[in-house]
Amino acid sequence: MLGRGAMVFWCDFAPDADGTDFHEWHSKEHIAERVGVPGFRRGFRFERIGDEGDALVFMMYEVDDLGTLTSRPYLDRLNDPTPWTRRCMPYFANNSRTLCRVSADVGIGVAGCMLTVQLAPEAAARDDLRAWIGDRLLPDLAERPGIIGGSLLEGDAPASHTETEEKRIRGTADRVADWVLLVRAYDPDALRHARDHELSEQALGAQGIRERQAVGLYRLMHCITDVDLTGG
Repeated sequence: MLGRGAMVFWCDFAPDADGTDFHEWHSKEHIAERVGVPGFRRGFRFERIGDEGDALVFMMYEVDDLGTLTSRPYLDRLNDPTPWTRRCMPYFANNSRTLCRVSADVGIGVAGCMLTVQLAPEAAARDDLRAWIGDRLLPDLAERPGIIGGSLLEGDAPASHTETEEKRIRGTADRVADWVLLVRAYDPDALRHARDHELSEQALGAQGIRERQAVGLYRLMHCITDVDLTGG
């Protein structure tokens, strides 16, 4: 990942949403607008593969650190949405949005598929789990054919609950994740195997993770970096 912070966002579409308008807005305006904020490094949009996930769309922005996501330039953008953003905000449904610190990161580069797993670890087990995920689980997965790496993100609930104009327009409160595990691959079948074995509820429970929450398998639709905007 680029940077030590990330914003992760899962959503479905409202019944009257215009999916084409949403994707055009995100690709032609929104992702570049966000990556143009100081401290933003890279933005992604993914779409669920078939019905293999709890949310239709997964978006992520990689940033220098968590402070970027509470900075005045970013908050100013959230509180002054463009006309196209105002039109698209009501398209969102069943939103989950979390501002995170990157606790572990393994592998190099961007892959075409992503597995996302939201976790709720026991408080007393967090240090051991963090070490197990960063030192054993992710390196082991990255050695599997078809998988190139993965990351552990830890959510910051107070920062994630900051009220903004964009939240007000969406109209419903966003869920906030505790921990998020990301696994990147060029082969979706490799992610399916990891989801059903190493990352199954039984396997994670044996490590002290009390609940495997939302799980999703996604394909990459669009990605840009700050260098794409500056030409540097």
